[in-house]
Amino acid sequence: MVEEGALAPEFELVADDGTTVRLSDFRGSPVVLYFYPKDDTPGCTRQACELRDAYGEYERRGAVILGVSPDDEGSHRRFKEKFALPFALLSDPDKEAAQAYDVWRERTVAGETSLGVVRSTFVIDPEGRVAKALYGVAPDGHSDTVLAALPG
Repeated sequence: MVEEGALAPEFELVADDGTTVRLSDFRGSPVVLYFYPKDDTPGCTRQACELRDAYGEYERRGAVILGVSPDDEGSHRRFKEKFALPFALLSDPDKEAAQAYDVWRERTVAGETSLGVVRSTFVIDPEGRVAKALYGVAPDGHSDTVLAALPG
């Protein structure tokens, strides 16, 4: 598990718009890094839309939101457009970031056990340290939990 207070693992992933994004690009701002299993599924959509609906508050606090899943750029682009998501969605097809943050795990969905992304969120402070690590979060009420962990 990624420990609170530790330096957040660096990553380099491709965003929905084709640009390369590194965590270190956002040094100086708080970052909400959330991992989710799959674009355009019911729970992931509720989670993303909650973050979208509270986006003004995240902006007010100077926070950057980054969503990460194994889906490709095209899937991210369609998901982002369909739900008017105002933040970047990053593609992690090799699960390198998911493994670095220890969210690629065995999970059970509809009675079936397999490897997959466990819905988790990390609040990273402006210096790049993990201020809050939330593993196995529920999509409903997620944004309120994250906002409570953000300063300001």
